[in-house]
Amino acid sequence: MRIGLALGGGAARGFAHIGVIKALEARNVRVDLVAGTSAGSVIAALYASGMNGIAINKLALTMDEASISDWAMPFRTRGILQGVALQNYLNKTLDNRPIEKMAKPLGIVATDLKSGQPILFQRGNTGVAVRASCSVPSIFEPVKIGEREYVDGGLVSPVPAAFARKMGADFVIAVDISARPESGLTSSSFDVLMQTFTIMGQTIKAYELDKYASAVIRPNLAAMSSSDFSQRNASILAGEEAVAKIWPTLQRQLAESGARV
Repeated sequence: MRIGLALGGGAARGFAHIGVIKALEARNVRVDLVAGTSAGSVIAALYASGMNGIAINKLALTMDEASISDWAMPFRTRGILQGVALQNYLNKTLDNRPIEKMAKPLGIVATDLKSGQPILFQRGNTGVAVRASCSVPSIFEPVKIGEREYVDGGLVSPVPAAFARKMGADFVIAVDISARPESGLTSSSFDVLMQTFTIMGQTIKAYELDKYASAVIRPNLAAMSSSDFSQRNASILAGEEAVAKIWPTLQRQLAESGARV
């Protein structure tokens, strides 16, 4: 039986995914494939490359936010950030390994800007695909791949459980790090934009999780802003705590499905 991990979007709250991975590894849960949307695609790529949770944790704590930020020129009006710095950072970290050469099957979800349809990248340049998946409209410039332009995957698949199924998972562990609308922080323009995403994506997310997720892990991130990278330690810890809380139920579900834990 193949276990898939679906990592959702949530900007800086994405550090919680690391805690989830660490906690699952500590409990000997073997993940066979991973799909990621937006911030989840960054962690998904690192995890699929063969890095374990502890290694990703170390990388996250030493990462300089400035190293993944590249301001667009004033005359460019399609986004504040280009996203090339994030692309280059990830490719350098992964030794320029393409998606299809990862240790685990990797799927990265983005949105076709023209058609509004989701796309699952399973081949090609990892950094470019992740950059596309993370390209929040008006914050990042759209990413051109081939003849098409792509933006944030969270518009069409906030937590990519359906795509983990599509990749062949029999049991999907979905990680939802998005804020609930009633608890969303709106202290900055970025927070307001992310809150808008949350409101728009509620119905899509609820449907996808109900239909395709075998188990859903929801770290308690109510006090954390999507734009606050200074709380990465707290986010990671929240991910670990969420797994500990759900573990008795998850362990039973895995056992009933035939997974070896």
